[in-house]
Order: sequence, then structure tokens, then C-alpha cells
Amino acid sequence: MTVTRVAMWSGPRNLSTALMRSFENRSDCSVVDEPLYAAYLAATGLDHPGRDQVIASQPTDPGEVVAALTAGPVATPVQYQKHMTHHVLPSVPRAPLQALTHAFLVRDPERVLTSYAKVREEPTLEDLGLPQQLELFETYGGPVVDAADVLRDPRGTLTLLCDALGIAFDDAMLAWPAGPRDTDGVWAPHWYAGVEASTGFAPYSPGSGDPLPDRLAPLLERCRPYYDALAPYRLRPEESR
Repeated sequence: MTVTRVAMWSGPRNLSTALMRSFENRSDCSVVDEPLYAAYLAATGLDHPGRDQVIASQPTDPGEVVAALTAGPVATPVQYQKHMTHHVLPSVPRAPLQALTHAFLVRDPERVLTSYAKVREEPTLEDLGLPQQLELFETYGGPVVDAADVLRDPRGTLTLLCDALGIAFDDAMLAWPAGPRDTDGVWAPHWYAGVEASTGFAPYSPGSGDPLPDRLAPLLERCRPYYDALAPYRLRPEESR
């Protein structure tokens, strides 16, 4: 069996778990939820919610994780790997990642920061993983999708994404049962309440929502060049143009 191992590289607060749900609802797809999280916490010493449980639930050696992701057994024709780009520390081996089929999920950084500031008052550029996301894109390439386009036109955007990944679009990607999954990371109780209640992608809201706190304006200016470098490559269905 030929396996397509999709590595979807995203920052936080960016529709990433909903997109994982979308792929997991395919009958031909299995998912891996943030496999580098434990290695990231072990290396940085950061105190995230459920830190000890996360570290106990996954290997903390990034080389071991990458070996499993790139050459380990997979029981389905498609494997969807949900990755957070800030987990890609310098200790993560880059060369073996060439074996994966890469894709990139982006979001307007103003909306990312506005959302992230609700759970961490003083986010940093390192929290968002934007430098790593651009590095991975420049190294491996791959399709780029914007969270706003997924919400505007899920069918159109996901059809383009699947085409770019070399797999067929499946209508099952547009809706899924509510509730938790056995495949969710052990951190799900701290972060996944919204997606556990969902049965599909939320309607797109064109408004800016809550205003960006003034203290985060300098960080937004640091974030924009990374988003602006990737945004021109995003897949856009006709109705989103």
C-alpha cells in the first residue's frame, strides 16, 4: 500500500484541530496529533497546562519522533500529521522530513494574536512559530491554505488542497460527529472544548472581532512579514478571490 504522509504545519489558534477532524473523518485517513509536543516541552522546560501528562504520553527524543513520522508503520492510505511549527526546535532533524508531503496552514496574524492573547497575556514570536513555518516552506515547499479561505469555502478550498496533495477530495471532510477522539492529545481537555462541540467548520466571520491589545502592536509588526511571505502562495477557490 502506498501511503501519503501529510505534514500540516500550522501555528496556534489557527483552525488546526478542526482541519485534523476534517481529515480524520475520511475513511482512508489516520491522524497524529502534535507528535513533537512532548519533545518541545522537555527541551524548553515551559510550563504548559498538563505538562507532565504530555511528556509522559509521547517520546521526548525528536529524532525518534521524526523516524516514526517518516518511516514508521501506517495502517491507512493517508496519514495526516497535525504539527505546531513552534515545536520545531533546532534539535528536530530536518533532512528526514523530506520524505513527507508538506502543507501549510496560515492565518492573519492580527487574528491569531487577538485569539492567543486570551490564553496567554504576553505571547512572543517564538510562541507562534512563524519563522519555523517559513523555513519549512522554503525548504520543502507544498500547498498553503489560509484559515479564512477554509471557512469561506470549505469544499472549494479543501478540494484544491487535496488535489495539491495528490489525494481525492471526500465529502466526509465537511462534517464530523461532535465529541472527543481517542487520537486527540492528552492536552485536549485544556484546549479542545470548541472543536469537541463542533460538527463542521464554523461560518466565516469577516469582522475583526475583538480589537488587538495595544501592547501587542509591535509583535504584530514582527509577525506580518512571515505571513506576507506565505500568503501569496495560498490556494484560493474562485469564490474566495
